Amino acid sequence: MSLDLPRWLDPGVRAEAAQLSDLLTEKSGVDLEQMAQRALSLTRSHFGRTITMYAPLYLSNYCSGGCVYCGFASDREQPRTRLNTADLVEEMKALKDTGLEEILLLTGESTREADHRYLTDCVSQAAKVFHSVTVESFSMTESEYHDLSEAGCTGITLYQETYDPVLYEKLHRWGSKRDYMFRLEAPERALSAGLRTVGLGVLLGLGDLVTEARRLLCHIIHLRKSFWRAGIMVSFPRICSQQGGYQPQCEVTDESLAKLIFSFRICFPDVPLVLSTRESREFRDNMAGLGISRMSVASKTTVGGYRSASSALNGQFDVNDDRDVDSFCAALRKKGLDPVFKNWDSVLHMR
Repeated sequence: MSLDLPRWLDPGVRAEAAQLSDLLTEKSGVDLEQMAQRALSLTRSHFGRTITMYAPLYLSNYCSGGCVYCGFASDREQPRTRLNTADLVEEMKALKDTGLEEILLLTGESTREADHRYLTDCVSQAAKVFHSVTVESFSMTESEYHDLSEAGCTGITLYQETYDPVLYEKLHRWGSKRDYMFRLEAPERALSAGLRTVGLGVLLGLGDLVTEARRLLCHIIHLRKSFWRAGIMVSFPRICSQQGGYQPQCEVTDESLAKLIFSFRICFPDVPLVLSTRESREFRDNMAGLGISRMSVASKTTVGGYRSASSALNGQFDVNDDRDVDSFCAALRKKGLDPVFKNWDSVLHMR
């Protein structure tokens, strides 16, 4: 195929992929300011002035994987731990007290200490407290995703990291995550199992930005055609400093990241676009409402980080925007934006 896509993707997306490439490489004749204005208009039309907020909650830093870019990789020398039931209750209380109603539960790759059963039990506990509980974890079978759905999980976030199979194998040195196709097809299994949303993305800095963006676009279109009732979200994680010291092979500047976000908003006017606390407060403030409609806030990337500001554990990556919820909301309101703490009611998940 001319786009060098995975063979299972629909080749009928060439025009959309070409449009994205043109926007990213300035062949469209549209400059960055014009793209920003178009992104702003589309975001206001579909999302108003709202910014939906969520927080990650790390359950465990045990990991069986060998991702060279991750601070949780199994060869990193650091204390390993997981939340027990009492710990989880305390972490959830600390988050609940901030007013947040959407949380994302995270683990490393599956281990004996933090496997599918453990994750399902944690989802069940969290669903009693928060209106929306999603998971960012290891790839699973359709049956395992069904168990998560039954426990109260509403969706998953699963980054392919890179859509280049050769690079993917090089970056994932060992563990079940080395199976490129099993990970690539995990979102389909999750949606088939009854989950309602899937968050997609690539880890920016691993591979060529334009090539990765084209393949991500094709993945989104494929899922939207096959699961038209589902919600697709797109995140833009850029490599941050982490234990292991992996340095990105492809530079992603603030300007190129902004252009990427504007391009995806133009190509997907109604898709929630997500920006995390990996980015600086200045960049996040500038992008809020300007393509971005969903943001994490007050994030901790350590296990137990919400109960204690100090921890002996290393985070998965460094957080660059460390504002608390009140400070972040004040910045949004100063821009004329409305922070949304809840846009999903748990009663809607009842069968």
